[in-house]
Amino acid sequence: MVSHSGLLTVMERAARKAAPRLRRDFNEVQQLQVSRKGPADFVSMADKRAEQTIYEELSHARPDWAFIMEERGEIAGDPTKPRWVVDPLDGTTNFLHGIPHFAISIAVEEPRPDGRYDTVSALVYQPLTDESFWAERGRGAWLTDQRLRVSARNDLSEALIATGIPFLGHGDFAQWTRIFGAVAPGVAGIRRLGSAALDLAWVAAGRFDGYWESSLSRWDVAAGILLVKEAGGYVTDFRGGDKMMERNEFLAANDALHNKLHKLVAGSLR
Repeated sequence: MVSHSGLLTVMERAARKAAPRLRRDFNEVQQLQVSRKGPADFVSMADKRAEQTIYEELSHARPDWAFIMEERGEIAGDPTKPRWVVDPLDGTTNFLHGIPHFAISIAVEEPRPDGRYDTVSALVYQPLTDESFWAERGRGAWLTDQRLRVSARNDLSEALIATGIPFLGHGDFAQWTRIFGAVAPGVAGIRRLGSAALDLAWVAAGRFDGYWESSLSRWDVAAGILLVKEAGGYVTDFRGGDKMMERNEFLAANDALHNKLHKLVAGSLR
């Protein structure tokens, strides 16, 4: 069995400690206290409880590290040390509608001299299926102890592509429509499942052949990006560059498909 670092052990322990309550809450979803925090952007007590559990576990293990969290926002730490990036429930809308497709996402980012950050450890954990997708920089991507590789397909006509569709108050629907119009006619299918973290994990696992989305938050994608890269894939912005976070654009696939998708996506934006 492959072993991972002590840091990854801390991350998985935190996710697994939060998971049982998420499973219980999912089974009682109609009784959850739900409030709006923005247009079509719901937060539940399940989010808050899971985030509190994860925060306690991670801060206990690394008390001087900073956090970026969906509900709590930024929590300061030693700027010379790594930081945690946490989404305690990616796929909240699925969760609240009783759709069993959501995940816990945890990433570790190290500061660079230029002020940017590099993700060095990643975990995407699906509480209902008990699937633990993890990666460490330079050590590959894994599903528990099974090595992951991105899809080997190089023909768009055989490719299944994931995306996220803009909705009320989120995203540029006109831009998405142009991209969809360029990509859809040439691929085997397009799926929108509602969890960016799992979409990227599934690209890393070869279940999806590619993925594009914009208007996401760092906690949605930080872990998934490392998973795809460590599984041999590419993640860029829509123009093929490395400014995914700055431009809030994410395009992921294997080498051959990424080149083809990039041409279609970039061409649609001219």
